[in-house]
Amino acid sequence: MSLPAAGLSRARYGSQTLHAEWTKLRTLAGTGWLLLAVAVLTIAVSAAADASATCQSRRCQADPAKLSLTGVQAGQAIVAIVAVLAVSGEYSTGMIQVTLTAMPRRLTVLAAKSALIAGLVLAAGAVAVPASVLAGRLILPGHGFTPAHGYPPLSLGDGPVLRAACGSVLYLALIALLSLGVATAVRESAVAIGLVLGLLYVFPVVASVVSNQHWQRHLEQIGPVAGLYVQDTVDVQALPLTPWQGLAVLALWAAGALTVGALVLGLRDA
Repeated sequence: MSLPAAGLSRARYGSQTLHAEWTKLRTLAGTGWLLLAVAVLTIAVSAAADASATCQSRRCQADPAKLSLTGVQAGQAIVAIVAVLAVSGEYSTGMIQVTLTAMPRRLTVLAAKSALIAGLVLAAGAVAVPASVLAGRLILPGHGFTPAHGYPPLSLGDGPVLRAACGSVLYLALIALLSLGVATAVRESAVAIGLVLGLLYVFPVVASVVSNQHWQRHLEQIGPVAGLYVQDTVDVQALPLTPWQGLAVLALWAAGALTVGALVLGLRDA
């Protein structure tokens, strides 16, 4: 087979794999509702955080952008569930054997799943995050976050706010890829969800109770939720990492999980 023909064949195979994975995701019970829940929960929790905050003077030292994106920390749990079920659901039903028989190139299957899950989560985040910023723009001025206290209305035209918003959308997509990699490696949905939620919610708590400040700072630097530093717009220089470095840490976690998942998928029987 000539090189152009081989490339065309690979492209056609990849296209067919994407189409097959999209069909499965689209028909998987609950996928659409879970993605809707990501957006709704993210916006609702962000709005609630805005409504509960107050700023009575210039000394309140709050970060309105980060406050308005609080819901991302809640939405990430549903993102993890969506990504895990995309893999573990096939193992629980035995459909994975049919998938790998029809499409024996396992890495291509995993790549297709990753691309589709990341794309769907990016779409949900692209709705939820700007809506959360808008909620902050509308709610926070009524709670003291006014120009008189040093807080102009939130706007995506402001560089740091735009970075926080775009970074939050990327953060959710990386959480999806991390979860997909973990689910591919361990197969069991309950175990995979437990591991991911432990990394997202338990690991930061453990880091916060470490008495040694040197080790505490290192733990904050290496955990996957370092990706949330991308939301900070106030006192950024005091962070353990810069906002984009924090997101890069999460990207490394996602890449590592997908690498392990790919190795396990290639070595183990379906």
